[in-house]
Amino acid sequence: MATAPRPRTTTRDPEELARRLAAWLDTRLPGARATAVTVPESNGMSSETLLFDLDHPRPPLRACALRLAADPDAYTIFPVYDMRRQYDTMRLVGEHTGIPVPRVLWLEEDPGPLGAPFFVMERVDGRVPPDVMPYTYEGNWLHAASDAERAGLEDATLRIIARLHDRFPVEQARFLELPGDGSALHRHVEAQRAYYAWVVDGRPRSPLIERAFDRLAELWPDDAGAPVLNWGDARIGNIVYDGFTPAAVLDWEMAALAPREVDLGWTVYLHRFFQDLTVSFGQPGLPDFLRRDRIEARYAELTGHTPRAMDFYTLYAALRHAVVMLRVAYRQVHFGEAAVPDDPDRLILHHDSLAAMVQGSYWS
Repeated sequence: MATAPRPRTTTRDPEELARRLAAWLDTRLPGARATAVTVPESNGMSSETLLFDLDHPRPPLRACALRLAADPDAYTIFPVYDMRRQYDTMRLVGEHTGIPVPRVLWLEEDPGPLGAPFFVMERVDGRVPPDVMPYTYEGNWLHAASDAERAGLEDATLRIIARLHDRFPVEQARFLELPGDGSALHRHVEAQRAYYAWVVDGRPRSPLIERAFDRLAELWPDDAGAPVLNWGDARIGNIVYDGFTPAAVLDWEMAALAPREVDLGWTVYLHRFFQDLTVSFGQPGLPDFLRRDRIEARYAELTGHTPRAMDFYTLYAALRHAVVMLRVAYRQVHFGEAAVPDDPDRLILHHDSLAAMVQGSYWS
């Protein structure tokens, strides 16, 4: 873990991007300059981010972030990058909920200027719990915080999720309905099946992921409840914190209409993913942080909705994460950074915990 190379996240030249950005800015705001253009080391693999300062008399110097769709020729993590969908989601969430979403400034759907669609938003200062090395490892600001400080961050984060689910008017999110027939949950799961089929097209299939889909059918909730707007990637690693208070909620590319528990299951499991990984490398991690029982209880207090069928939803989160990780692994294979083992399930870093969830022994 400590010495493994970080997977490649881009095939683009940052200096060339900066030059093309400067030319595009002049068409939107004549005389503007992009200064201090940087590509953060923590850039994700599903899309790319550029940070820059906007130098112009009107408005004055403004810190900006640009979210650029993945290079379509670079073995992308997702098959489609709908930047308008993300742009509109962020704008509407800010308008309807008061959740601190960065203000979106411009949307460019023409791939010509930078090679792919993108949007520009204001950049918010603060700190983010790290993924590499994970915040559950020693040596970062969240791990070094007191129990009370982490509890405050946890509660503030759950308030964000509860406010989103309770306050966002569903009729304003119809553009986020997933295709197909049946309930919102059925459509969500079928979309994941389609994504998995795309990931393994021409590559070895994962018996473990396929068993997990079968287990979902056995655990299917009797009543999934009315759908709400789901953030989609609901985790603390997608929030900029001012101290321990959320200052900016990021990464809305997986937003969709779905039961509340889809977000809650993701929040619970993505922390457990890091926690399990940390324990496996001999560190205690943060075992009392973002615990499932406390998340369920606090969410019920905040919303009046008691989470249901959470064994289903945490399994679903682990399954969804496994499909993404399999795609990331096959991307490494594509770039010659890894080889496919005899058992493709070994490409899924959390295969043991996913197998335990399928067997029903993980939470026991």
